[in-house]
Amino acid sequence: MQLYIGNKNYSSWSMRPWVLMRHFGIAFDEVMVRFDDHMSPASRFRRTMLEVNPAGRVPVLVEDGFAIWDTLAIVERLAEKFSEHALWPPDAKQRARARSLCAEMHAGFAALRSHCPMNIEASLPEIGARVMREQANVASDLARIVEMWSGQLDSSGGPFLFGNFCAADAYFAPVCARVRTYALPVPEPVIAYIDRVWRSPGVAAWVAEALQEKEFLDFEEPYRKDRV
Repeated sequence: MQLYIGNKNYSSWSMRPWVLMRHFGIAFDEVMVRFDDHMSPASRFRRTMLEVNPAGRVPVLVEDGFAIWDTLAIVERLAEKFSEHALWPPDAKQRARARSLCAEMHAGFAALRSHCPMNIEASLPEIGARVMREQANVASDLARIVEMWSGQLDSSGGPFLFGNFCAADAYFAPVCARVRTYALPVPEPVIAYIDRVWRSPGVAAWVAEALQEKEFLDFEEPYRKDRV
């Protein structure tokens, strides 16, 4: 299997399946297609990804020449193919709840995504404070995430959302990154959960490699002119 991804520092969508596969020891070949101005006709990223899938985006899982795109579709295929791993919770109702949380993230939280784009290398607490003051929808998104995580951690007893690390935790790893980068205000139990996610094997590996990229892409940087 091959997994096509974008830059680890910026690509929140790519992070999800990569982290999940690395956590569970599922073998794959990484194909890094570095971001560029994908709106340009000369975009190498766009041309490359259109050769792999009609959406022209990452991530894409290629299995025996067959392309699967969209993170939820990739996770479901992995869960089918590697049923020996508990990528979803073992209990049927808990699986349904985990899928509900992932689907809510998949389809929503546009304000948080827009105003706090993932940038693992950066530290932008002043921007986070300003965004929380000026963007009510970001504060609303964050409140819903805190409610979601707190309720699920209380229900499962932790240490992860459904007890053991699963697809839901991988799915929310980019949100953990955003909270850290922008120092978004969350309660102590949520901070502790984020720290556990950050130390989990797949996430820790992704973060370490993101920090090694040493690239500054201005079109991914709404708040900085260069790396500090």
